[in-house]
Amino acid sequence: MQLQFTPEEEAFRRELHHYFTTEIPAEIRQRCEAGALNYPEDIVTTTRILNKAGYAVPHWPVEWGGRDWTPIQHHIWREEMSLNFVPDLLPFNAGMVGPVIAQFGSQEQKEKFLPATANLDIWWCQGFSEPEAGSDLASLKTRAVRDGDHYVINGQKTWTTLGQYADWIFALARTDPDVKKQAGISFFLFPMDTPGVEIRPIQLIDGSYEVNEVFFSDVRVPAENLVGEENLGWTIAKFLLGNERSGIARVGWTKTKVARAKKLAARTRTAAGTLLDDPLFAARLANLENELLALEITQLRVVAGSADGKPNPASSLLKLRGSQLQQDATELLADIAGPDSLPVSAIDSAAEGDPAEILSPDWAQLTVPAYLNHRKVTIYGGSSEVQRQIIDKAVLGL
Repeated sequence: MQLQFTPEEEAFRRELHHYFTTEIPAEIRQRCEAGALNYPEDIVTTTRILNKAGYAVPHWPVEWGGRDWTPIQHHIWREEMSLNFVPDLLPFNAGMVGPVIAQFGSQEQKEKFLPATANLDIWWCQGFSEPEAGSDLASLKTRAVRDGDHYVINGQKTWTTLGQYADWIFALARTDPDVKKQAGISFFLFPMDTPGVEIRPIQLIDGSYEVNEVFFSDVRVPAENLVGEENLGWTIAKFLLGNERSGIARVGWTKTKVARAKKLAARTRTAAGTLLDDPLFAARLANLENELLALEITQLRVVAGSADGKPNPASSLLKLRGSQLQQDATELLADIAGPDSLPVSAIDSAAEGDPAEILSPDWAQLTVPAYLNHRKVTIYGGSSEVQRQIIDKAVLGL
């Protein structure tokens, strides 16, 4: 395996680096590094700057704003986004409903939604999970009944991430209750201000408001907003979830957290010097760096092997280890912050060192919310238990 990038690929990396560091406002990238983005403004601003240069949806079909890049170029693009603290693109737009409409939508739907979706003129949210249909998505109970030129939808969705900002929702609903559960589901698009749609916030353990439950009461959706054919929803959902898992290892993101941990540990005083001098801490940090390097090499192998367009079951290794290492990195930062991470603590260390490294006087207080929030990454996109099953069967042949 060739681990070195070609001169052309290195030139491509430099091109992205220059654009990201000169066009994306420095204050947005600083807030991204600190974990304190302004929603939804920072995401909208970033997306539109990227879309102007063709960097927002490069994985889409070229006719709808995509780029004819190689898998290696897509890998470099994702990594440079992370390394330069460019905020993540809204996944519901770029990675989920956009590719679905491009693949299954009518020409009218493509023309109406794809340009606006790429430019974040529409903020989408996902209506999949339900109180009794999360991991077992096919057991959803939300119903859609045809009534002339409309479908009437009733039911409930939960864990609707960032739904409080959404203009539209893409939702799965059961259109045929008399067939096996996977066969009777359809995929709909409709505005969040449609009569009968009610959104209620779910407060998380850290006090933040990121997810919601959404209720549908006799919501009338035009039949033209059905994507694909009726009862094709399960096929579309599998396609969408496959896109959701792409790039989920987030190696570049974890690299930035490890680098920050080293800087902070070097400034954290102990009885014997700094935290970086502590042998137990140094061993923990070295182990995390080695695990991250191994994951990066595995990711390059998977990327290189995907040039033929065939799915690689080894990508489950990326999801499994990538999500675990994200958790390890956020836990490391929380441990460095120690009692300063408590919301009530006064943080005197903010006046020390280079402000560009600290980024925010509340850096320590931001570590615990990040740590708590990243407990979810081993669940979404296919839980760690599911990934182990895939690896056992498809990779190891057990």
